Amino acid sequence: MLSPPRAEAASPATDAATAPDPEPEPRPASDGSESAGPASTRPAFTRPASRRRPARRADHLIAAAAVLCAALMALHAWIPNAGVNAGSLLQTLLPWTGLCVPVLLVLAAVRRSRTAAVAVLAPAVVWVTLFGGALTDKRSEGVGGGDLTVVSHNVGEGNTDPAGTARVLAAAGADVLALEELSDASAAVYSRELAAAYPHHAVIGGVGLWSRHPLADVKAVPIMPWTRALRATARTPDGPVAVYAVHLASVRVSAAGFTTGRRNDAARELAAALRAEPAPRVVVLGDFNGTYQDGALDPVTSQLRSAQREAGDGLGFTWPAAFPMVRIDDVLVRGMTARAAWTLPATGSDHLPVAATLSR
Repeated sequence: MLSPPRAEAASPATDAATAPDPEPEPRPASDGSESAGPASTRPAFTRPASRRRPARRADHLIAAAAVLCAALMALHAWIPNAGVNAGSLLQTLLPWTGLCVPVLLVLAAVRRSRTAAVAVLAPAVVWVTLFGGALTDKRSEGVGGGDLTVVSHNVGEGNTDPAGTARVLAAAGADVLALEELSDASAAVYSRELAAAYPHHAVIGGVGLWSRHPLADVKAVPIMPWTRALRATARTPDGPVAVYAVHLASVRVSAAGFTTGRRNDAARELAAALRAEPAPRVVVLGDFNGTYQDGALDPVTSQLRSAQREAGDGLGFTWPAAFPMVRIDDVLVRGMTARAAWTLPATGSDHLPVAATLSR
């Protein structure tokens, strides 16, 4: 009897070839849930929020610093002088606050932060508004022209070459020279060296005037317990001009702050003398130990105009002579027009001389 055929057992190789591919196992997502995609699909990398926060905080700090710089520059006149005289110190160094712009701009570039970069525009705009005009040459007739050329120089009590300084000043060809910080010995040297070019001169205390034109009505101006200012009338061919040579009290930066009390007192005394001055044309030459922007000098500067600001080329810094950072020496005028203002070459003093050409 024939037996029915037996079914062949499937080989493992055949099963493997015909069996369907298994479904890919889901991978756990970063939040603990299962991912719906295949194992080969990875989610795009996203920086954790905890790491993004410090980066944003740095950008915000740069932007805040930019806004603070802009506010200090724009509101400098409102910074109080109580205590350490922070207002006067800021106003003295005000042009240098612009350095915050390139520093903050570099930080913004390193951070690649648009927010910080845009914020840096604020102090840049304020600085240009305050000082942009000073960077242009406003001299209407170049160095020369006008009716009267004047020079002021704090010659420096420690100047070891007063004769050389006198030659530099005489070479400027000014009509009137005002010298400050004279000693008895140096005054004699200047009188001798300048005699040929300036037949008229007057020295009282530590200040003096030398003039090509006759000087009349010479008198000390009592701004301090000792003489630091004088006034004279220069009899110019275009009429009389009241000329002041002035040296306000020194200031100091110390642990106690910016010490300006004696200078401010002297400025108020000088302001009173200027208010009482009857001459229609006035020139005040000297070392003010403060800048034109310093609000503490407003009693004086509110009555006069700076020749440098009106007709200068650049900021005209005068001190220290080796690397001038501030303009504390100036030519201030009333009833006259500044045509040009500039600084002269360095002498043996720690100040640069300042010059201006004026007209009626």
